[in-house]
Amino acid sequence: MTSVERRADNSTARLGRRDRPAILSPGRIPYVLSGALVVVAAAAAGFSFFIPSLLTGAEVTKGNLRGTALVVLVVGIPVLVTAMIRTVRGCARGLVVWLGTLGYLLYQAVLFCFATPLNNLFLVYVAYLGLAGWGLVMLLLATDLRGFGARLSPGMPARCVAGFAIAIAVLNAVVWLAQIIPAVLSPDPMTLLEDTGLLTNPVFVQDLAIWLPLLVTAAIAGWRRQSWGLLVTGALLVMFVLESIGIATDQWFGSRADPTSAAASMSIVPVFVVLALVIAVPFVWYSQNIDRAH
Repeated sequence: MTSVERRADNSTARLGRRDRPAILSPGRIPYVLSGALVVVAAAAAGFSFFIPSLLTGAEVTKGNLRGTALVVLVVGIPVLVTAMIRTVRGCARGLVVWLGTLGYLLYQAVLFCFATPLNNLFLVYVAYLGLAGWGLVMLLLATDLRGFGARLSPGMPARCVAGFAIAIAVLNAVVWLAQIIPAVLSPDPMTLLEDTGLLTNPVFVQDLAIWLPLLVTAAIAGWRRQSWGLLVTGALLVMFVLESIGIATDQWFGSRADPTSAAASMSIVPVFVVLALVIAVPFVWYSQNIDRAH
């Protein structure tokens, strides 16, 4: 191939990228909110991890929070920034990861606010929660579903990804209910929260009331190849990968903080490391069919 032909092919490729359908409506609000979230989440996680004297509550709970804070700092925030950069360059995969990372950071923000006894960082945690929630809402409102749908390859394994997502949701619900039902039917339901110092478990609340029903609903829509279903299913797979890494880390820190507590266990660490890898496999397959030539 001559240099002239190579330049012509490169020009055609650049033109093709410019001609791809838009995935976000014009506007800066999603970028501004997510940019502010990066700063505030870094402050909330940084102070929580590096100055543990600010934390209150049971030792195991403080250890769990520090593990969560570490993953927010070294995984969640860098992934969010990278996804935003990829999205502004027109990459639809970046949008999926951006949404999923916002979901992960929102999930953790709830834990910072409600699984952490009141401390000096309370208002920072609240600001973190607000920016994560509104950042996610505004990004969804700015998303062009028709444009995103046009970026999907006909080879997208929609039913395989959807079936996997539904299986994950069902198994997660079964694991939680197997712990919750015996406890709430017992004379002392608070045994479920033994050693944590918490009044309730916001993980159970979030998963059973919001995230698992959302995953099933999106997966059903994705099975039917509806654009919003495939978008949300992919984003939730990203979120669950990050959350699995976070659980492995917070269990390690919690167990180190109080080895005698039943609220954290070293044996769970490898389980969630493996789970993160397992969930990553269908996401990689899914992402290979976005922004791909038809």
